Amino acid sequence: MKKVLLLAIVAAITVLSANGQSWEVVGKKRFSAGDVDYTSLAFSPKGEPYVAYQDKENSYKATVMKFDGTNWVNVGNAGFSVGKAEYTSLAFSPAGEPYVAYQDVISRNFGNPLEKAMIMKFDGTNWVAVGNNIGFTAYSSASCISLAFSPEGAPYVAYQDAASGATVMKFDGTNWVTIGNAGFSAGFTWYTSLAFSPAGEPYVAYQDWEYSRKATVMKFNGTNWVTVGNAGFSAYSASCISLKFSPATGAPYVAYQDGEPAGGATVMKFDGTNWITVGNAEFSPGAASSTSLAFNPTGEPYVAYNDEKNSFYQGSVMKFDGTNWVNVDNAGFSENPALNISLVFSPLEELYVAFVDIKSFSLKATVMKFNPTATPNPTSINDQSAGKSTISIYPNPANDLICFSVAANVQLTNVTGQMVACKTNTNTLDIASQPAGIYFVTLTDNKGRVLQRYNMVKE
Repeated sequence: MKKVLLLAIVAAITVLSANGQSWEVVGKKRFSAGDVDYTSLAFSPKGEPYVAYQDKENSYKATVMKFDGTNWVNVGNAGFSVGKAEYTSLAFSPAGEPYVAYQDVISRNFGNPLEKAMIMKFDGTNWVAVGNNIGFTAYSSASCISLAFSPEGAPYVAYQDAASGATVMKFDGTNWVTIGNAGFSAGFTWYTSLAFSPAGEPYVAYQDWEYSRKATVMKFNGTNWVTVGNAGFSAYSASCISLKFSPATGAPYVAYQDGEPAGGATVMKFDGTNWITVGNAEFSPGAASSTSLAFNPTGEPYVAYNDEKNSFYQGSVMKFDGTNWVNVDNAGFSENPALNISLVFSPLEELYVAFVDIKSFSLKATVMKFNPTATPNPTSINDQSAGKSTISIYPNPANDLICFSVAANVQLTNVTGQMVACKTNTNTLDIASQPAGIYFVTLTDNKGRVLQRYNMVKE
């Protein structure tokens, strides 16, 4: 399927439209040494964008690069994985270390594959295995890998276990342990996407082959994996599934490519009882693959996708304004066709996308950010230009309680972008249960909003 799509994209390159005026390239476009696949974007606590990918120039192994403010540079050695790296998923621990999960393909011998899940972290000098250094999954094949950190700071991975179905494991500091039952899904799955609720429960969304490849979401309630709403809740088959939680309401949302009738982008949310469509189903003008979902700090959902109709497979981003899905700048922000799009808001609340940038038959990595020229950026750390608020936050650092000079609505977000605490109309926030690390505090009152980076220490 990917090869067919790529051929169609290459054939369309000669008639591409111009990219949006407000999207700018971060550093050098097509910065990777050679062809890439499985791009995954995340931000360090310092606000630096990192991209993980499968690196064709290094025997299809994993490589991570970061933008240092001037150039894209390798983080450790390029091609650091043992075998070929597929389904790369990048995230930062609460302590600020980059982790990469992937399918480590050592061998694909028929009847005896060795394609286990693997996680490595960068210790400041080298990439080192987290747990077993030859893949921690019990069965020989684990695909569609998704990495996320719990509020307590433990790395979790969700994946499709070829032996049974969807499985989630976590690293307890010594070993990888299974959460609930292995293969908890009704049958075979694809497009697994893992996220934690504000209450700290792991949720997994996936394409459910027991329900005509429709979307299903399950959560672990501390004892068992249970279905959230109905299994197979989407109207048609669901591909390229992306699961996130709203920072405003705490509700789970899923974005996906709808199987019928036109293959457009659709977003649904769980209202506590049912899965309901956000705006119109298939809101994109045409087919939309590589769907990636993210929320801005005020809770507006954004979806990036490969836009078949309006921009000949270039990347497009749309957001839901409360009533309709509207384009963020012009449709087709990328100069060339874009695949494997990864959409993330930076700690400064700027919208970034990483993608496989296709030019002729070359597939290199590019990162772009949305930088609207018509309005100033109101969201720099300690910048109160979004209003005239004069809220002060103290002490910094702290280890048990954060105080505010006036009552406000407060959200606490960790470096992975996960909201870990939320409280309305308050002068204090209890942080005693949170691990040490870098956090971001967003305060809103009737005069405006303040975003501040925060150090949390433990005595």
